[in-house]
This record gives sequence, structure tokens and C-alpha cells, in this order.
Amino acid sequence: MDTKPQIKSQPVSPQPPRLLDQVRQVLRLKHYSLKTEQSYLYLDLRKESSVWHNSDMATNTKHKVTRLDYCQFLLSSQINYTLTHFADHSEHFSHDAINRYMAGDHLPPRLVWENVRGQIVTSPNGILIFDDMVLDKAESQKIELVRWQWSGNAKQVIRGIGVVTCVYVNPDTDQFWIIDYRIFAPDTDHKSKLDHLREILTNAVAQKHLPFRVVLMDTWYAAKQVLLLIEQLGKVYYCPVRENRLVSLSRADKRYYRVDTLLWSQDELRAGRLVHVRDFPAGHQVKLFRLTLSTERTDYIVTNDLAQDWTPATQEVWGWRPKIEAFHREDKQLTGIESCQCRRARIVRNHIGCAMLVWVRLKQVAHETGQTIYQVKHGLLSEYLRQQLRSPMVRMALA
Repeated sequence: MDTKPQIKSQPVSPQPPRLLDQVRQVLRLKHYSLKTEQSYLYLDLRKESSVWHNSDMATNTKHKVTRLDYCQFLLSSQINYTLTHFADHSEHFSHDAINRYMAGDHLPPRLVWENVRGQIVTSPNGILIFDDMVLDKAESQKIELVRWQWSGNAKQVIRGIGVVTCVYVNPDTDQFWIIDYRIFAPDTDHKSKLDHLREILTNAVAQKHLPFRVVLMDTWYAAKQVLLLIEQLGKVYYCPVRENRLVSLSRADKRYYRVDTLLWSQDELRAGRLVHVRDFPAGHQVKLFRLTLSTERTDYIVTNDLAQDWTPATQEVWGWRPKIEAFHREDKQLTGIESCQCRRARIVRNHIGCAMLVWVRLKQVAHETGQTIYQVKHGLLSEYLRQQLRSPMVRMALA
């Protein structure tokens, strides 16, 4: 009887984990995002197989984050404008890739002009309006550009990022466009808001060659150096002054009075009055108008248009100023300009620049389609709503 030799089983030694499994384990210990993990594994696969063909290089270049990609995200997203939200809904870009792009790009304010100049319908009666908006960052402690500053919207001092803006208005067509902006960061560039206004105004005349006649601004910018610059450029300004601004009533009168203590005759209420503002050059006069807007609000408007002699006409010109407030409201509500949560100043600057470009595009589409800018933005959800009504992903149930 044949007997087969007994073969002793050898203990099986555990196989060492594969390289990709080791990489995956390290990435997860460091809490990297899923898309970042996939990106690293993809690179390791390419290294292992040594496949570095031109087609692969072309594919890698094709999926590189661009300015257009980020602007498209801001235009398409409705509520969440963070880099994480972008990465979670992108097939090609990880959070790290988007962050690297935002940190490496540079969007100067002139890009707004380069994109909007073809849309502007100019007029010799054009109006430039200056104001600043504060991007609310009340809960932010580490963002580099955030500082305490007054917010006209909040009516108090808040933590935020100040942005000086300039809007061009065509009063003949009732249209307006953003043409320039500056980020208020005195710790970096040592410039005040008045410096930014003078820079934008000079640029509009000397480089943009925009035809306009009138400049409007808030009380914050009614400083001597700003008003005299506007006069040197041959333009007309209308701006409010604070109630405690001191003026004299004639060249011979050396006494100064607060504007809210002046007595007004009926003729002066109708046609305005000539005054000399304290600290202005000797003999310099402006026209002062008193506008009673309500029982609780009275504005005092000064202008260098000494031929203006009709208070309702002054009120009509000043009535164009809310256009820049409309721009601020649209920019905040539709582009996510306040929603960047990154800390680095360069990323925040680029985010603000992209948000401005998105507003320019929305404005263009709204004009071409005869819609409001809100209809264009919210209309992106129309097809989604129709699809959900036909076949809802989450069905309603009642008890």
C-alpha cells in the first residue's frame, strides 16, 4: 500500500501592505479631504506604472483650476461660496488645488474695467458715484484684512473688510456699472479711503477717459482735498456735509456758524445760498442747499455749481446716489463677496476681484435678456425646481 509523504503546512506570513494602502492610511490619519486623497493616489499610480505620456500631461493641464472656473462657481452657487463647497461639487478640483490657485493668482482692480468697458453706454451728463461698503466679518478672528471700521449698513463699528467703490451712471438711460474699486488696507499700503478715491477719480479722467460731469459722494469724502481736486479736474460735485460743518456767510464775515444753526429765508430755501467753508482757500465759495427729506431728516448739500439756483434740481441730482447702494446690495446678495473664509490676504483679495467680475457678467446678461440681475441669478434654479416637482428626491409625507 502506497503511502503519500506528509507535507507539513508552513505558516503564512502576513503580506506587507501595498504602497497605495500605506499612502491612503497616512492621508487619512492626517484628515485630508477625499478629493486630495484621490489626487495623491492618482499621482502614485502614475509613478508606479511610469506612464508619463503627453496625453496624460494634457489631461492634467486641462483640469488645472483657472480664474474662469472660480468665477463660474461664484456665479452658479446660490448660498454657499466657500472653497470646500466648490471642491465638494467639482469633478476635477480638490480643496487644496483650489486653495493653491487662489493663493497664487493676482487679480488687480483694473480687470473690472477691462471686462466692463465694452458694456458701458457713456454720456456727457455721466455721473461718478463714490462710496465704500464693509464686508461683514464679525465672527472672523484670523482673516488678515479684517479690521474694526464704521459700517453704514450696520450703523456701528464692526469687524470687516472695507472696499471703496466707484459706479458710473448714465442718467439718460438709467443704467449703472461698477468701474473701479480699492480694498481698504492701511496696514499694508498706508492709504486712506480718501487716497483711494483720489486715485480712482484721477484714473477715470486720465486713463479711462470717461465722459462725466458730476461727482457724488457721502459726507465721509467731503474733505477739502477731494473737493478741490474735483474742481481742478473741471467737474461738478454734489455732496452732503455734516451738521457741525462750519461756514461763513460772506467774504467780509469772519465768523463761522454750524450749518444746522443757519436761518433760511424762503428764497434761500428755494435757490440755495453762497457760503465759504472753513479751511478752504480765501474767497472760495460754494452753494449750500437745505433738503428736507422727512420730518426727522434734513440734509445739507454743497456744490461748486454756483449757477444752480433750484433746490428741486439739486435734489434730483442727489437722487442718483442710491445707485451705488443698489450695487452694494446686489454684489453682497448674489456673488458671495462676503463669504470667503480663507485667512490669507491674497486669497481674500482674489475672491473679491472674482465677485466683482461675476457682478459684471450678471449685469450684462440681465441687460441682454431684459431681466433683473436677481432674475438671472435665481433663474438658474428654475430647471432644478421643475425636475424636483416631476420626480422629487425627497418626497413629502404627512401624518
